[in-house]
Order: sequence, then structure tokens, then C-alpha cells
Amino acid sequence: MLKSLSTLWPYVRRYRGGLALGIGALLMKDLLAVALPLVIKSGVDSLTRGFQVRIVVQLAALLIALSLVKGIFQYWMRVIIIGISRDIEFDLRNDLFAHLVRLSQDFYSRYRTGDIMARSTNDLNAVRMMLGPGIMYWTETSVMLVLAVAVMIQADWRLTLMALTPAPLVSVAVIFFGRRIHTRFEHIQKMFSDISSKVQENLAGVRVIRAYAQEKAEVEQFEALNKDYIRENIGLARIQGMFMPLLQALIGFTFLLVLGAGGRQLLAGKIGLGSFVMFNTYMGMLIWPMIAFGWVVNLMQRGTASLNRINEMLHEKPRIARPAQGSVPDPAMYEPEIRFRNVSMSFGDREALSDIELTIRSGETVAIVGHTGSGKTTLVSLIPRLFDPTSGVVELGGVDLRRFDPEELRRQVGFVPQETFLFSATLAENIAWGVPGASRSEIEWAADVAGLSSDIETFPNGLETVIGERGLTLSGGQKQRTAIARAILRNPRILILDDALSSVDTVTEEKILNGLAGLMHDRTTILISHRVSTVQNAGRIIVLRHGSVVEMGTHDELQRLGGYYAELYQKQLLEEELQAI
Repeated sequence: MLKSLSTLWPYVRRYRGGLALGIGALLMKDLLAVALPLVIKSGVDSLTRGFQVRIVVQLAALLIALSLVKGIFQYWMRVIIIGISRDIEFDLRNDLFAHLVRLSQDFYSRYRTGDIMARSTNDLNAVRMMLGPGIMYWTETSVMLVLAVAVMIQADWRLTLMALTPAPLVSVAVIFFGRRIHTRFEHIQKMFSDISSKVQENLAGVRVIRAYAQEKAEVEQFEALNKDYIRENIGLARIQGMFMPLLQALIGFTFLLVLGAGGRQLLAGKIGLGSFVMFNTYMGMLIWPMIAFGWVVNLMQRGTASLNRINEMLHEKPRIARPAQGSVPDPAMYEPEIRFRNVSMSFGDREALSDIELTIRSGETVAIVGHTGSGKTTLVSLIPRLFDPTSGVVELGGVDLRRFDPEELRRQVGFVPQETFLFSATLAENIAWGVPGASRSEIEWAADVAGLSSDIETFPNGLETVIGERGLTLSGGQKQRTAIARAILRNPRILILDDALSSVDTVTEEKILNGLAGLMHDRTTILISHRVSTVQNAGRIIVLRHGSVVEMGTHDELQRLGGYYAELYQKQLLEEELQAI
């Protein structure tokens, strides 16, 4: 438990001044609360000696004053400590998000989006409850117990020992039920992650679900998950329902013991009426700490269970990271020449690339073709270091990419992936997403080069049209052209288009390529496509097959070679002729 809690120490230290102030207010509140029964004792003792209005008024005024001051300290205790727990939650959420965006892609292949969301929201809230109300009431009950017992011992140590008789039973109950609460809550949080993942997947794939008329099946699966989740929560409620009444029963038993033994001492004259009233007042004050203790144990077990789940993510290390030692060169200072030296790449048991030897010269336009699964996307993903090769070296300007800061390296690359992702924002914001502060004219220029201008004119608000989540309101071709505009606007030294024209027609494709022609001559450009029309004008065409380079040359050279590329070209010519009939 202490090991998992160590994650929170830096945040607690950051607010140690405020926490000290909050704990100070808590101590003052408890001291004043402990003083109240002493005033009551004085009042009862004075009444037994004879009624005096002046003394009663003075003691009543003192009780009211102490209660008011106690209330003020209690208010600031809650404001400060609960406020700091919110501040820590704010900092931890920011740090968790910053950590998540730095993690490598392999992390997201192991954790579902819904699971990450559940840990970042529901679990984080449980940690906040542990840090705020949990710590506050734990400290308050502990201090109150120590102070009250100290005064009670002074009044009558025998009665005090009797009052503390159930304490070992309380400890056993806390340990017994605490472990079960922790285990059950950890399981419940995992089930909540499953529910979150199910919702996220259904919302993301809602069009597919409707297209296959699977609404009813998905609802039934969700209901099954929800039933299991509710069943586990009811099980947790049963455990908590046994825990709290057990504590209350032990407290009630203690009251019976104290009232019986204390009443006999009072009748025997061994204890004064004021002391007896004071003792019972303290007993009443200890009811809340003992009940709160059970609640705090519940919060602590929930909080540590959730913190363990958050720590699983925080302890993940990005495999693609800035070099820890030595000077880090600036990739902008090197020529955008890319060299693959004996590069191999494996994902588990599957080999995606095998012994790639390839040089892409600075300013050259290279096209990569090959069948599905031949390794085209894997090859270009090594350039911005989305992955690192299993073996071999990828170089930029003769320098191993692993020597660069990945963030600075990626600033040199404009990458349009196969799966276009757009944000739920305006079209202009999506195009300018990688270039904060881009001017309107620059955005319009990038949209024009990407062949998007004519489409923008048909949108209700032009560039200010909100395109919906993941570009829901755009066609596949419009999404791809928006992504191309986004990459162009960054003015990258290396431009990678990974099958980025697959959803546009040949006329629009030709228009986009003509627009890009002026940009390609002074930057290294890599085109991936299944269409020969996209790649035939490239300076060099590289053919991949089963992760290896099997052909290389210009369009005409590969035609004469009569290999895979020539076969692909002939097939596409035949398809065009058939479509023209």
C-alpha cells in the first residue's frame, strides 16, 4: 500500500503549506470540541451546589462562544483540505493526460480506450475522495479519540478502560471487511472499464452497427455487462451494510457498559454528577469518530484500489523517448536524406520488414507500392519514430533517428496516415491543428493545394463549419484532403502520404498531385498508393513484397522489368477499360 501511495507524495509536498494550515484548523476545532464537555461539567457541578443565574449565563455564553469559534475552524478545515484535494486531482489529471500522450503506440494496443477513460475519471475521483475526506476524517477521528480518551482517563481510568473494551473487536472488523472492500472495489472498477469500453466502441462504430442492424444485439450485450456491474455493486453494498451496523452495535454495547458501571459509581458517590455527565458527553462525541473510522476505511480501500489502477498507467514508460544522456542534435540542421540500414521490424512473431537497405535522397520523390500487408505503412512509420526497428538503423542526414528528440524530429515530418483522424472542431481548426497561430490566408492556401476549396464553398459556414466528431459530416475524400491540407500547412521538410488519395476520384487525385508538384521539388516526399496513376511520375518507385524490397526503379524501368509493378499496371489498365465500356 505504501509503495502505491508514494505516487502521491510529490503532490502532497507541493501543497504542504496549505495542508499544515488545514491540519492546524482541524486541531483547533478538535481542541475546542474537547473543551465543551469540560464547560458542561462545570455547569452541572455548579448547579448541584445551588442555582446561580450569573454562573449559568456565563457558562451558557462560554458554550455558545466555543461552539461558534469551533464552527469557524471546522469551516476552514473543510475548505482548505477538501480544496487541496481538488487541486491535487487537477494536477494529477493534467500529469496523467500529459503522460498518456507521450506513451508509444504499443501501450494503446494493450489498453482499451474505455478502460483508459475509466481510470482517468472514475478512479481519479476515488483517489481524490481518499486524499480529501479520507485524510481529513482520518486525522480528525484520530485526534479526537486521543484528546477525548486523555481527558476521560483523568476523570476515571476504570470507566475509560471499559469504554475502550470493544477497540480490539473494531480493529479485527476493520481488517476483515477492509480487505474484502478493497478486492471487491478493484473488481468493480475493472467492470466499469469494460462498460466504458463498450460504450466508446458503440458510439465510435454507430454507423456500422446500424448498417448491420445490430442495435438489439449490442443493447443486450450492454445490459449483460450492466447487470454484472450492478450485481457486484450490490455485493459491495452488502459488505458495507454489515460493516457499519457492526460498528454501531459495538458502540451501543460500550454505552451500556459505561452507563451501567458509571451509574453504580454515581449512586455510590465515587464519581460526581458533573464528571458522569462529562464522561457520557465524551462517549457521545466518540460515536462519530468510530462510525467515521469505518467510512474512512472504506474510502481508503477504494482510493488505494483506484490508485493501483492509475499507477499501472503512470508506470508505463514510452519506448520512443528523448535520449537520456549526451547532447541531442537538432534534426532541422541535417539534410532530409533518409537511409534504412539493414532494417527489420517484428510485431510479436510476425515479421513486418526484413533486412531493408534503402536510401531516399534529399528532395527526392519516392513512391512505395505493394500488396496489402507488405510492410509499406510500417516502413514509413519508422521515419517519424512511431516505432523503432527491431534491428538495424534508420538515419536522417547520416544520424541515427534514436539520437534525436522525437518531438523535434516529428516537427520536420508531415505525415498523412491511412486512417484519417479529424477532431470535433471547425474545418479551419482541423487544418491549422499542427500550426498554432496560422493565418486565414495560410489555411485557405493549404486547402486549395489539397483540392478542398471547391468543397468548402458548399459548406454552410465555409471554413468555420463544425465537422462533427471524427469528421462525421465529411466524405472519405474530404477527410483525406483535410488531412493533406493539415500536413502541407506545417511546411515539413519530409512529406509522407500513406495511401492518402485512396478515397478521391482520379480527376481530383490529378488536381491534388498537380498542386503538390510545386511543393515536392524542394522536400523529400514519400507516396504510398495502390494506384499506379498516383505513383507513376515519382522519381523512383519501390516495390515491397512480404516486408522486403523486390523491385526498384522508374515507372518505365519497372514496366520493362515485367514484375509485380508491371502486373499491377496492366490490371489497372484493364479495370479502366472495363469501366469505360
